[in-house]
Amino acid sequence: MGPATLDQTGLAGEAARRFLSSPRRMLIDGTWVEAISGARIEVLDPATGGALTSVPAADARDVDRAVAAARRAFEGDWSDMRPVERERLLLKLADLLEARADAFAELEALDSGKLLVMARHGDLSIAIDSLRYNAGWATKIEGATITPSFRYVPDLRFSAHTRREPVGVVGQIIPWNFPLVMAVWKIAPALAAGCTVVLKPAEDTPLTALALGELVAEAGFPDGVVNIVTGDGAAGAALVDHPDVDKIAFTGSTEVGQTIQRRAAATMKRVSLELGGKSPVVVLKDANLEQAIQGAAMAIFFNHGQVCTAGSRLLVERPIYEAVVEGLGQVAEALRLGAGFDPASQMGPLISARQRARVKGYVEAGEREGGRLVAGGDAVSGPGFFFRPTVFADTTPQMQICREEIFGPVVAAMPFDEPQEALRLANDTSFGLGASLWTNDLSLANRMVPKLRAGTVWVNCHNVLDPAVPFGGLKLSGYGKELGHSAVELYTEAKTVTVAHV
Repeated sequence: MGPATLDQTGLAGEAARRFLSSPRRMLIDGTWVEAISGARIEVLDPATGGALTSVPAADARDVDRAVAAARRAFEGDWSDMRPVERERLLLKLADLLEARADAFAELEALDSGKLLVMARHGDLSIAIDSLRYNAGWATKIEGATITPSFRYVPDLRFSAHTRREPVGVVGQIIPWNFPLVMAVWKIAPALAAGCTVVLKPAEDTPLTALALGELVAEAGFPDGVVNIVTGDGAAGAALVDHPDVDKIAFTGSTEVGQTIQRRAAATMKRVSLELGGKSPVVVLKDANLEQAIQGAAMAIFFNHGQVCTAGSRLLVERPIYEAVVEGLGQVAEALRLGAGFDPASQMGPLISARQRARVKGYVEAGEREGGRLVAGGDAVSGPGFFFRPTVFADTTPQMQICREEIFGPVVAAMPFDEPQEALRLANDTSFGLGASLWTNDLSLANRMVPKLRAGTVWVNCHNVLDPAVPFGGLKLSGYGKELGHSAVELYTEAKTVTVAHV
């Protein structure tokens, strides 16, 4: 069966079909509402190009309503809620999500184009685990005590301590590649810290965020603590510009992140940015060859290459270079493209026709600049937004496909002759999000890891994330670590209290 020949909606369970059966609304102040303008955005299935449902297209007036609700909630009962009560609410939300995991996985596969099996056993598991992990932080936010040394007045003693307090109303803007996981990674630590939230999902993939909003209400969160507005970039800009938003947390492209940073300066908002990447996969000659080939394939073809840490630059030590390139090309050619609900599918579609055209443009640039096309390189005819997994060999650092984030299943391979050259090539990028190193020489790995300029370095693996392990980038990949204890720090600020003992 070829790509996109399934009636995916018809294969979904009753809960998912019921969710899709009527136009969806936004969650503002505990109420499901339309956009003030009445405008709506059609939501498409990337595997077929057909409409799934529609959602409101929020503008600045809707964002203002949501921010006002979040402010009232922050200054109301939410601020008086005990940490253990916030913890219980997040645990309840995790339980509700776990009970409805199958329906959420179906919505995620329909909305984003990812494989159903990956949505169910990958995305949903990560989201549920992340909610439970972050719930525990609500009762573990601590300050410090300090003994000052200054003496401005004889015999007068001072003591000081710090408090970690919630930053306030947080605007959160998430991408379309992992819609539910990104929503949870944003709202869970913010709620654990005592903040209130206005979440704007990507316009292409709003469905599981809205479904999560239903569970937020069912779990018993007070009205206005979590607000979800849907819309395009104009709604996101209104959230960034709003004077009553204390912080913006954004995951997405570097270009949009730079715009957010500039706009946030006008109101001196706190900002955290998890942006793009051009992650190197460095394979040394002593690596297990089959493991390295499969690892490189997973690094770039996972989630159809639509991953900020995608291993899009493959650097291979020369003695095994041709074997790795040939093996990766064979993996690419063998991957079966298809709709997410087809159990035989191994890779789904890109998110949109726009993204597919963008990826095709990069492939054409790679061919013009002299890259050797080993596999793939073209879109699949017919319905849906499918693009064949693509392998380029014999590329150079100056090529466009080696310097810019493609966000698709396209990898550019090049050889190196010794580890120092590999480090130079790996670091020859304006990004710094992830990198992986493939070798059986642990001593060499330990020497190379500190010299790789990336926020995360994996050894003999790639794209391995855990709620307890901090994640974030360097350089144009952004700043501010998500996950782990770092995530709570993103949503709290330190207040210093100094006391004179009179």
